[in-house]
Amino acid sequence: MLTVTDNAATEIRNLVANPEVPDEGGVRIASNPEGALTLALTGAPADGDQVVDSDGARVFLEPLVGQLLDDKTLDAGVDPEGQVQFSVLENA
Repeated sequence: MLTVTDNAATEIRNLVANPEVPDEGGVRIASNPEGALTLALTGAPADGDQVVDSDGARVFLEPLVGQLLDDKTLDAGVDPEGQVQFSVLENA
């Protein structure tokens, strides 16, 4: 199962704290037609999504993405311009 670092969990909770996002919201990781991963804020998981809850930070994984990221870690940091950047890391 995808592991979520404390940094990523904090940033997800910060994003979901937006009043326009329902309490059960989170971020969804899916693949686009080109095969790249996308991350988007959403109010609920889509049918078939795997749900990863890390200290109240919810990540919804599209079924094929869930398999792809099964042995990975989601991390987050802030770039020099102050934008949150998520990254997928190999587990050690």
